[in-house]
Amino acid sequence: MLTAFSDAFVLLAHLDGGVLGIVGVSLQVSLTALLLGTALGLPMGALLATEEFSGKKLVIVTLNTLMGVPTVIVGVIVYLLLSRSGPLGAWGWLFTTKGMIVAQTLLTTPLIAALSRQILEDSWRIHRDSFLSLRLPSLAQYKWLIWDCRF
Repeated sequence: MLTAFSDAFVLLAHLDGGVLGIVGVSLQVSLTALLLGTALGLPMGALLATEEFSGKKLVIVTLNTLMGVPTVIVGVIVYLLLSRSGPLGAWGWLFTTKGMIVAQTLLTTPLIAALSRQILEDSWRIHRDSFLSLRLPSLAQYKWLIWDCRF
């Protein structure tokens, strides 16, 4: 067991090409999924924080539930979707970088949406009257709320 760790450190120390390739793919998948999850989840969280509509509580409960879904379940669902007999099998994304990005995006989007909703909802309570008195359009309100909560 100790030799496996020492071998791993030797590969890292010598900047082995295979290891660097693996690290590069891992960073590409994770960062792309994070960007896609943010692009989908942040506006969803802002909409849920500021708007009232029927079914809002159901959407919030669903998002909170999706945060607790085990990653294995998401992996199985993505596998079934992307397998040859699945509805997206024609894309040929099974066991590819794109498939991994889809899976990680499905994991990150509910997290980002649910957490941003809570933070933006607290800020909305503070700034709501100011935004409404300024008659800012919804998109501008979302932009300023997100900017205010950026830290």
